[in-house]
Amino acid sequence: MSRESLPFCVDDISVLAKALRTRLLAGEAVPGHVELLNILARSAGCRNFQHFRAKAMARDRLAAPRTPADAVDLARVTAVARHFDAKGRLLRWPSKRNHQLLCLWALWAGIPPRQTFDERGITGHLQARHLFGDPALLRRELCDLGLLARTADCREYRRVEQRPPAEARALVRHLEQAGEETLRLLSA
Repeated sequence: MSRESLPFCVDDISVLAKALRTRLLAGEAVPGHVELLNILARSAGCRNFQHFRAKAMARDRLAAPRTPADAVDLARVTAVARHFDAKGRLLRWPSKRNHQLLCLWALWAGIPPRQTFDERGITGHLQARHLFGDPALLRRELCDLGLLARTADCREYRRVEQRPPAEARALVRHLEQAGEETLRLLSA
């Protein structure tokens, strides 16, 4: 029968030693296996060993990706990152739709939050973030995806605040790190 591994960690080993000594001296006989487990669990701040095990399992569940949507396909992130230069500018519009969506999220991340732009302002911002010369395509795609909101007369644009998917967050982090590395190499 295999057993799951439960890491044991206490904040203060002195508290553990005192709890063990007190418990061992108070008992009439040598404590059994379960009693020792309970002593150790109490010294770690739990009510008993079952509480200790439940706490460890809950911690593992929280550390694991909550849904398949939170899992990151690093190969896809790397493939999409090839569409950007070292300064984080979009070099070309990808042909695959799922790559386009990640690129749009990266552009969205570069738009300042809680600011309103006129059409010229948002176009200027997008021009600075891509090199293939079609800010209208990017503006339209960002609006269609719901990442950018515009008024009915298209005079005002603003970034729509929302949590990006895990792959989009990974892409943005990758592009930021690549930009920092480029700056470091240029300043050296």
